[in-house]
Amino acid sequence: MAIWVQEDKGIFHLQSKGMSYIIGLYNNYPIHVYWGKKLRHDGNLDGLPHLGVGTALDRLPQEYPQYGTGDYRVPAYQVKLQDGTRITELQYTGYRVLAGKPQLAGLPSVYVESPDEADTLEITLRDDYASLNVILRYTVYRDTDVIARSVELVNDGQAPLDLLRALSASVDFPEDGQFDLIYLSGGWSREGNLTRRRLEQGTTALQSRRGMSSHQHNPFAALAKPGTDEHHGEVYGFSLVYSGGFAIEAEVDAFSHTRLGIGLNPFDFSWRLAPGESFQTPEAVMVYSAEGLGGMSRTYHRLYRTRLVRGTFRDKERPILVNNWEATYFNFNADKLVDIAAEGSKLGIELFVLDDGWFGKRDADNSSLGDWTEDLRKLPGGLADVAKRVNDLGMQFGLWVEPEMISPDSDLYRAHPDWCLHVHGRRRTEARWQLVLDLTRAEVRDYVYNALSKIFSSVPIAYVKWDMNRNLTEIGSAELPVERQGETAHRYVLGLYELIDRLTGDFPHILFESCSSGGGRFDPGMLYYMPQTWTSDDTDAAERLKIQYGTSLVYPISAMGAHVSAVPNHQVGRVTPLSFRGDVAMSGNFGYELDLTKFTYEEKELVKQQVANYKEIRSLVQQGNLYRLQSPFEGNETAWMFVSDDQREALVYYFRVMAVPYPARRTLKVRGLNPDLDYTVLDSGEVFGGDRLMQAGLALPDIQRDYVSGCFHLKVQD
Repeated sequence: MAIWVQEDKGIFHLQSKGMSYIIGLYNNYPIHVYWGKKLRHDGNLDGLPHLGVGTALDRLPQEYPQYGTGDYRVPAYQVKLQDGTRITELQYTGYRVLAGKPQLAGLPSVYVESPDEADTLEITLRDDYASLNVILRYTVYRDTDVIARSVELVNDGQAPLDLLRALSASVDFPEDGQFDLIYLSGGWSREGNLTRRRLEQGTTALQSRRGMSSHQHNPFAALAKPGTDEHHGEVYGFSLVYSGGFAIEAEVDAFSHTRLGIGLNPFDFSWRLAPGESFQTPEAVMVYSAEGLGGMSRTYHRLYRTRLVRGTFRDKERPILVNNWEATYFNFNADKLVDIAAEGSKLGIELFVLDDGWFGKRDADNSSLGDWTEDLRKLPGGLADVAKRVNDLGMQFGLWVEPEMISPDSDLYRAHPDWCLHVHGRRRTEARWQLVLDLTRAEVRDYVYNALSKIFSSVPIAYVKWDMNRNLTEIGSAELPVERQGETAHRYVLGLYELIDRLTGDFPHILFESCSSGGGRFDPGMLYYMPQTWTSDDTDAAERLKIQYGTSLVYPISAMGAHVSAVPNHQVGRVTPLSFRGDVAMSGNFGYELDLTKFTYEEKELVKQQVANYKEIRSLVQQGNLYRLQSPFEGNETAWMFVSDDQREALVYYFRVMAVPYPARRTLKVRGLNPDLDYTVLDSGEVFGGDRLMQAGLALPDIQRDYVSGCFHLKVQD
């Protein structure tokens, strides 16, 4: 059993392989008692902080705090009653323990494949005056240090209620002390910047008001004690399984207590709960690590790779692809596409992807979104002809789409100008010459579904890149009544999930990759439906070191699309060696995004070697355990490695961006190996003990030029 309950003392002890999370009851308030290393459940938990000790509500560490009755800190929820008041007071009424984990209606979430993997605690709270019931759900996985939390709010009264705030989780850390807040920030083409700063008294907010999870902040944060690093120290991770606007707020009070809440962004949000209706929050996945940031990351990686991602491709090796976007942009025809594919086939590449420009009259990014019919000027035989010619080369065929968008210059917009998100009488803000379809409306979702399913049914498509290239503006729906306009942004996300669920369910043989101008919607919600994401539109290898390193803080390598592109790089103009670009890209889901027909003989030979090499190592890269060794945010060098579950094989990558004059000989200490095993370095044949490699290290390449990379393949020989 993973959940212990002492009804006489009002104690709930959630216990996993290496972690305990304890909730107590105080005056019918559920309070947070402990979260950290595993404690034995021996029936005697007396003496833990705040357990049975009276204190003011403003200092009580609550599990789902409210506002208006004496707690002045950031609340987890707020409800507006029919009389206009916003005061509620939830009191404990009961609990139940369930084997396994229930699904969340209409929302992505982590899951179990067997009821004995996890247990779920449901604590029910009630405000009698408002006739509001609130169910706090905690699922604890038995063999990994994870708690998945969500909340259901139910109106069982006779009058409607308006939710103004409904977070998924709130944790009050009862001990005095300081925390560092660690999170991912950035912007378009520079996602995944690992940011760390000390929390001081006051509130620190990470959020998106863009209707999507955004390039600027990822829906993830971690709290770590000062001094915690990649390999040592305690870390508390918070990740929201959601693809829309979110908020993460960390507040430090006058007593150095920290409260962190995570969930839907309350900005511009409201939800009308009619009598008998309920509202389900997205899920927050909380991870505890006593082995630093690396331990937290590996827990998230394994969980998201095996119990968030679903479907045919969850455990499959991902194909090596070539995408024509940076090779041709909109200027292509069928023969040019097939020429690139033919060259790719000779080099061993497995998948050709046709990007933007194949539909409507799409010669630039200013028209035709929504008109999902082939442009016969470019493709006289249509998609089916190009796909067949690509298949005849022994390659699979993939396609780019941007289904959530509509161009004002399109047949669809001329027929249905009210189908976009808009507010009557207001200007319609265009970004990239496009508007956003109103996916809150069933007829709009049906149109998109029918248009895409027609293509997917008639063309042998093996892969789809699903793009989304702008944020939401004029967030209103012509179909929603006045009192429900504040629901539009969240209903958009729910509509998106419903649409994607239909398409991925009906076409399970297609590998879907999500994209939002790169990593603008790289979040767990999308990974539930699409097992990988285009990590960034920035394909420069030196920039990608930071982007991929930062993104790996929470997301598995199997989720990251990484391509070799042409030089000078199209985003920053940098010229880097093909070998350096290849090693960076091979640290993810590998592919190329350039014109292979322009390569020299020597370059083609190197690509052929890279492709063959990646086929040998991709299962280790995509499914292995990641250890980050040197951070690009802290210096000129970056290193990471992948280790098999049985510790008998490892792959170590090292990168140096700029040359250093007269450098000292360098070694790299590795991680995650078995100290009692001997490992052969496959390229050199040298044999070293696991203890030697971890304590003394590997000798690094002594090459004097910019953009140096090295790869060490370690294997225990039978």
